[in-house]
Amino acid sequence: MLKKTAAMLAIASLVLTACKKENAALRIDDETAKQAEIAHAKAGEIPVAKFDAMEFDFGTVAEGDKVEHTYKVSNSGTADLVISDVKPSCGCTVPDFTKTPIKPGETGDIKVIFNSAGKSGNQEKTVTVMMNTETGTETLKFKANITPKAGGIGVTAPAAH
Repeated sequence: MLKKTAAMLAIASLVLTACKKENAALRIDDETAKQAEIAHAKAGEIPVAKFDAMEFDFGTVAEGDKVEHTYKVSNSGTADLVISDVKPSCGCTVPDFTKTPIKPGETGDIKVIFNSAGKSGNQEKTVTVMMNTETGTETLKFKANITPKAGGIGVTAPAAH
């Protein structure tokens, strides 16, 4: 009986000691609590990208011409907007974009240069903008009607009479 009681007391003290250690591990010091509070307050801050236009029409372009357009993006959110990358749908388009954070209320640029060399007829292209917004990406579109140059793509030989 005495052995049984001693064993029970030993087990109970182990359990109580383990509980105390576990509670100690859950304690947070003041600095950690302050950092958590700041992080929680900032968690509601997000950048919101607003574009002046999602699509652009270059109109009629002569084959071989390089044309460019700059999309304007403003940050109407509460945190810095960061454009991490801009990927064109084809090699005929070269993007350039604002590489620094766009503060709330400020604007940035996404410039696309389209090279119509080797193109003919109606062309529709896209650029995918990767950024730190809620959606993570936006797709901008542009189009152009390419008129072939003499001897270029899309030119048919005159009919023989």
